[in-house]
Amino acid sequence: MLRLTPWPGRRHRAHLLCRFTHRFWGGSPITAELLITSLAPQLSTAALLQSAVRFADTFAAQAAAIDQAGAFPAEEFGQLAKAGFLAAPLRPSLGGCGLGIDAATTHSLLRLLKHIGRGNLAVGRVYEGHVNALQLVQTFGTAEQVERYGREAREQHKLFGVWNAEDADGLKILPLGSGRYRLEGAKTFCSGGGYVERPFVNGQLPDGTWQMCIVPMEEVQTQCDRSWWQPMGMRATASYKIDFSGVELGAEALIGQPGDYLRQPWLTAGVVRFASVQLGGAEALFDLTRQYLQGEQRTEHPYQQERLGQMAIAMETGNLWLQGAAASLAAYDPQFAGEPGAESPHPERLLAYANMMRTAIEQICMEVMQLCQRSVGTRGLLPPHALERVLRDLTLYLRQPVYDAAIAGVGAHVLSQTSPADSLWHP
Repeated sequence: MLRLTPWPGRRHRAHLLCRFTHRFWGGSPITAELLITSLAPQLSTAALLQSAVRFADTFAAQAAAIDQAGAFPAEEFGQLAKAGFLAAPLRPSLGGCGLGIDAATTHSLLRLLKHIGRGNLAVGRVYEGHVNALQLVQTFGTAEQVERYGREAREQHKLFGVWNAEDADGLKILPLGSGRYRLEGAKTFCSGGGYVERPFVNGQLPDGTWQMCIVPMEEVQTQCDRSWWQPMGMRATASYKIDFSGVELGAEALIGQPGDYLRQPWLTAGVVRFASVQLGGAEALFDLTRQYLQGEQRTEHPYQQERLGQMAIAMETGNLWLQGAAASLAAYDPQFAGEPGAESPHPERLLAYANMMRTAIEQICMEVMQLCQRSVGTRGLLPPHALERVLRDLTLYLRQPVYDAAIAGVGAHVLSQTSPADSLWHP
């Protein structure tokens, strides 16, 4: 009998089946490949969405236990791995269902991210980074890189991420010759530090350009400063400061060309993902506020009814923004934000819409947080009540960079247009 080792042991059934065929059928490569193909789980967006709804409740029940510095939702990611969520961002030809890369699946992706965020924003934050990383690999990587990293996500349950934030000193990528490079410097806010095994660790080349690269964490030595992460919320993301000085990589670890990470509309269009996770946090607050008032038998108070009515409007508005963002991306190009080598029309419109959605979701979350606090009062905001934790997590997670520039960019776009308001976004 074969026993499957759960993640984070990282043994996929395909590897076990290879050994099975080797022992009983002499290791025929053809036989092994056929067995792997026939027994590999078939992923579907509908099944993943149903799983995400169930996981939301499970993750919420487990969230308090890992709400502390140094913790990480390893058990939760084990569940996601078993259910196929780590492979889901891969194209169907690679064993996934295209979430995050095939534009037609964007609405399903955003809803899935929302549900995971509703369960635990820390899980949503790290999983969104995994989706982002695999989107970058499939957009800018070579065929060999796409195959290799796709196989690691699918068969070995490797967790990917994007670690791009840094202090003033930054991170440098120094050519050593013969296709070798050395990293010097550190990254901050490395969500999933110690658990993410394939992070994008982007840095500056000597000519000042920005280069993407993936670091195989189990193969290198780094210095992790865990004391750096002392946040008010999102404690379980393990977003440490990690020093990569001295790490050497081959050219095969570099993804795309210099400057690709900063290319538009790929960079900004991705804000719709983290905004969806944030909306999940707002939905959690809505549900918890309603449950609290029902438990306290305060549902007949007219002011409470008015507040919950406002929160319900905010929730539905957020869901409509998810639909709008998904429709904009699907209309723009069959691939998320387009093919790097092809020209797509009106990228500035897509960027403005993504920034509108991101801004609107933040405003929705802020409104829901305020209404929640007014509704439950001090007693409902004391730990160990879940409201207190979700409020802390969402407060920190909402502080994404360049908020003012994002909304100003929307204004600049609409001021450059002459078409009526009705046709600004969906002509």
